[in-house]
Amino acid sequence: MEYSGQSTAFGVEQEPSAPQILTAAPGVGAISVSWARHQDEVRAAQRLRFDVFAVEMGARLTTPLAGHDIDLFDNYCEHLLVRDTVSQQVIGTYRVLTPVQAQRVGSTYSDTEFDLTRLRGLRERMVELGRSCVHPDYRHGGVIMALWTALAEFMARNQLDTMIGCASIPMLHNGMVCGDVAASIWQQLKGSHLAPIEHQVRPRLPLPVERLDSTLTVEPPALIKGYLRLGAKVLGAPAWDPDFNSADLPMMMRLTDMPLRYRKHFLGV
Repeated sequence: MEYSGQSTAFGVEQEPSAPQILTAAPGVGAISVSWARHQDEVRAAQRLRFDVFAVEMGARLTTPLAGHDIDLFDNYCEHLLVRDTVSQQVIGTYRVLTPVQAQRVGSTYSDTEFDLTRLRGLRERMVELGRSCVHPDYRHGGVIMALWTALAEFMARNQLDTMIGCASIPMLHNGMVCGDVAASIWQQLKGSHLAPIEHQVRPRLPLPVERLDSTLTVEPPALIKGYLRLGAKVLGAPAWDPDFNSADLPMMMRLTDMPLRYRKHFLGV
């Protein structure tokens, strides 16, 4: 299946590309946000993902096109792009799998890492966010804020209320491959941000946290901290993703859990 850019992925009678949002990110100047409308734009996002995940982070990717991060979910997802308005380079991206398209492909990416049985009652209004990344020269906060603003507008426009995804924690620490950082972050967050039991999930390939040092004084990655500020919950213990050399935390954010000041900022309510 080739990427078509059609509105069928949204499950609604709307065009997938909202008007561009122009903004100024601190330190980077003007940026634009839009939804990919054709395959060339998706390919630009996939090249950025390859550069970040494979070249920078050392992920072992199986891909049909050299220099691109491509998997079977891409053709079913909508791809959100942030560009530098001067160079038109794609500098940030998310992919979004809607409920309609999750049914078509048969699962979400998160289903491959976790048993999501307890979320079955949420799926009709639940999207999966994935493959979030920002070019290293543009990691100043403004790009992520622009992405989140567009995502919030998308959720409201399509009457969706729940977002899930796998938030990655690199396995490298002080030049060594280990899971101690991930185990320590999990130890912190399960006491403060764990979802209620009815929404907790189980990893298919668990990170062996009981055999790791979970006493390190470390902070979660910036993206995870951002999610937590927005009211996100951790759904359970981390899975180990050997291909991406990371520990993945299952996370869920519901618009009803978003603090009022962020609801006003992103949703205007």
